[in-house]
Amino acid sequence: MIQSILVYSVEELSGDGLIKTPFVAGLRAAFPDARITWCAASGKSVYDGWLRPVVFRFIDELILGEPLGARLADLFHRPGPFGGRTFDLVIDTQTNLRRSLVVRRAARSFISAAAGFALSDRRPTGPWPESMIGQLEGLLKLAAGPAATLQRPQLAPPEAVETALALLPPGETYVGFAPGAGGAERRWPLDRYLQLAAAQHERGRRPVFLLGPAERDYLEPVRTLAPYALLPLEDEAAARAPVQGPLLTIALAGRLSAAVAADAGPGHMLAAGGAPLVSLFCERRKERKFLPAGAIVRPLVAEDFGDKAIAAIPAAEVDRLLEALLRPAEAT
Repeated sequence: MIQSILVYSVEELSGDGLIKTPFVAGLRAAFPDARITWCAASGKSVYDGWLRPVVFRFIDELILGEPLGARLADLFHRPGPFGGRTFDLVIDTQTNLRRSLVVRRAARSFISAAAGFALSDRRPTGPWPESMIGQLEGLLKLAAGPAATLQRPQLAPPEAVETALALLPPGETYVGFAPGAGGAERRWPLDRYLQLAAAQHERGRRPVFLLGPAERDYLEPVRTLAPYALLPLEDEAAARAPVQGPLLTIALAGRLSAAVAADAGPGHMLAAGGAPLVSLFCERRKERKFLPAGAIVRPLVAEDFGDKAIAAIPAAEVDRLLEALLRPAEAT
């Protein structure tokens, strides 16, 4: 009987932290009585930040800063990793071989894709998925059996859902735009978002711009060039809300009939909140691995339009996919 589980990762930023939440919830469903420990070896994880209230519904312990395998001596150091602790099952979600060799020392049973599953006690029988979410589902099935499935947890607390309903009340069709991205190379031009917003306004829908702290310079252009658009995160009600930040953004996503965002944290938040999403990528390999974990996600990849620069994605193509998402939503 498995009583203790360690999940070993490197780190969780906002995007991959959200991608992993169905795995975390699915693991708890598969092992309801086990003590589950999550290790983010680099010491960086949104599971110790804004996602902590969600993730600690499913895990019992979070370990930060266990940089195993940084030195060759880690392979032989006594008493071993984690102060000599051992776990009935260790699921290794990363593939650095030296790290895997070290963390394996803490396992009674070990599952890892490192070195083509050479270190793993269980191996897949078919092709290994390219996507992160597919790989996590594969690891879960190896750990708990083929019946184990990913679970999509409720991320936004009731207070955030109530605030989102007040900010985006019934009666209109809301179309979301999240132009932010951590790296400038992943930012689709703001004027394209504004172009799409104008088209949605002309079609009788309400554009909604979701801007984070890093997009303050977008506020004036949006207010000036799209005065019909809503900026719910700038509303006084949002400033007074008991739940703010990413969890409020996720709740607002549940009020959107469709949305557009780049391959970045805001896009993952919209997908996780349930908004049908047009997701913009620079490269096909990134799309294959990091597609947001949402129910309905339609990717567009700049590389398919002849250039890895995200600006190569035409506004007309985004508009076409956005309309394809909106028409079924409005028919229900």
